[in-house]
Amino acid sequence: MASAPHDPFYSSPFGPFYRRHAPYMVQPEYRLYEMNKRLQARSEDSDNLWWDAFATEFFEDDATLTLSFCLEDGPKRYTIGRTLIPRYFSTVFEGGVTDLYYILKHSKESYHNSSITVDCDQCTMVTQHGKPMFTKVCTEGRLILEFTFDDLMRIKTWHFTIRQYRELVPRSILAMHAQDPQVLEQLSKNITRMGLTNFTLNYLRLCVILEPMQELMSRHKTYNLSPRDCLKTCLFQKWQRMVAPPAEPTRQPTTKRRKRKNSTSSTSNSSAGNNANSTNSKKKAAAAAAAANLSLSSQVPELGALQRCSLNPGRDGALCHSTTVTPTGQFKEKH
Repeated sequence: MASAPHDPFYSSPFGPFYRRHAPYMVQPEYRLYEMNKRLQARSEDSDNLWWDAFATEFFEDDATLTLSFCLEDGPKRYTIGRTLIPRYFSTVFEGGVTDLYYILKHSKESYHNSSITVDCDQCTMVTQHGKPMFTKVCTEGRLILEFTFDDLMRIKTWHFTIRQYRELVPRSILAMHAQDPQVLEQLSKNITRMGLTNFTLNYLRLCVILEPMQELMSRHKTYNLSPRDCLKTCLFQKWQRMVAPPAEPTRQPTTKRRKRKNSTSSTSNSSAGNNANSTNSKKKAAAAAAAANLSLSSQVPELGALQRCSLNPGRDGALCHSTTVTPTGQFKEKH
């Protein structure tokens, strides 16, 4: 083994002889390998601070962890946020597990602008149980991981869909209790449900209640209010959001344009109906009539006087209804 580092095909991930064509930042499977090593380094004295540091190292601040499986009473799906992820991993060991690691086979990687997605259809979660009896549980399913594409390369989304599981008991233990039917019957019973202990399942059920209460816990931690006051404040703010009318969309200020003043005929037609077609036709007709009157009044002076008379009041104060021109060139008013 001493000459192993000098072998050109040696690819050990340890020491200065570790050969990689790219940094581990673009190797998401190596991050899962590092997480397995960190879980193996756990001790019995690991407290909440240790688990928080573990989650901070491998999970983003807004990360989510989702588990999907099917129990006797139907399919289940649990999604927990970043604040509940440390407790989830700790409950695995509190349920009698002494070792936990993940194995990926034939995984596929896809690169995006700011993330890397690993899709492994043959993922195995291996847990070694020390109690109630020595058992190795292999939980198989599909694992989809989304990593952030940066130097830290932490997990943003974790989705594990469990399909089946196997509980393996050593033959030596079976041979040791071959003459004891009660022990054999106890060994034949499953110690997990879909590869998860009852301790972990109870915590996932509790997370259904804890996840919506994150706002209350955060407010209590920030403002040091009593639980009742936190609940009153959150409910009052939620009620305000429900009662408050929706904000009106901001309208862009319309720029006013100065309109040029047209002739008297066009200004009189501008106040006509709302129909755009009729308004345009009236404006065109009025403009044509105005142009005709101006041309005729410039040629025949009597027609200019005719127009002025039609707009002036008559003898009794009423407007002239009509005016006729006599053959001699004089005009005559009719009231």
